[in-house]
Amino acid sequence: MKIKEVYCKSALSPSALSGIDYSLNPYKGCSHACRYCYVPSVLHLPRDEWGSWVEVRINIPTVLSKELRKKKKGVVGISTVTDPYQYVEKKYKLTRYCLQELLKKDFPISLQTKSDLILRDVELIERFKDAEVGITISTMMDDERKLLEPNAPPIERRFFALKELSKKLKTYAFLGPLYPTIEEEDVEEFVARLADAGVGIVIVDDLHLKEGVWESIERALENERELLKLFKKRLFDDKNYYPFIFEQIKRTCDRYGLKFEREKLYF
Repeated sequence: MKIKEVYCKSALSPSALSGIDYSLNPYKGCSHACRYCYVPSVLHLPRDEWGSWVEVRINIPTVLSKELRKKKKGVVGISTVTDPYQYVEKKYKLTRYCLQELLKKDFPISLQTKSDLILRDVELIERFKDAEVGITISTMMDDERKLLEPNAPPIERRFFALKELSKKLKTYAFLGPLYPTIEEEDVEEFVARLADAGVGIVIVDDLHLKEGVWESIERALENERELLKLFKKRLFDDKNYYPFIFEQIKRTCDRYGLKFEREKLYF
């Protein structure tokens, strides 16, 4: 993994995401190396190099502090094109330092991650008047996670993080992109586990085939013939798969008293 320390000129960017006014990305690039990631398409980066490098914006807390003196208060999304708690955060703590600056002005925050490292900052996050935290869980099967999210934390650690976070914070689970491997009979267990973890909202999204995404998935699954065949069938041929599964998830969420949402905006 190539780690490069860089300096940034700005910290907050206007966001077009629903419910988010500003985006804050302490890092560029992501060590999770998710094969389906949309960011290379969004930022026009070489997909075959994605996951092999991270740029660390070492001055971003200072830049953020200056910007917060002038910015109109709004919801800050951390992060939108990288994971704020990828493994370099353990060393550099830029997300934590940025949270400390945001807390001084008490800007509302929305954090989303795949990492249980976020538990380190629970006592800081709960001091905000308005904060929500989301954990991304795209599959319950960790063997599938290892294929498509090779460097991301295991699924069980994410469920654990959700449960711990829900004890003190408003939480949601982001099932996106939901792997096209979940069957109707799996929905009950999935939603039951989320309910047990204490989440209030379940947000779902299907797997969108942005430029280069399918080729990346195909390479990752080349030694898993049956799995590759299933992905191909449901992503290209079975147009009813996601609408059907999402309807089952919605109905099950209703029974468990969980709010259900579809992701509304894509890059």
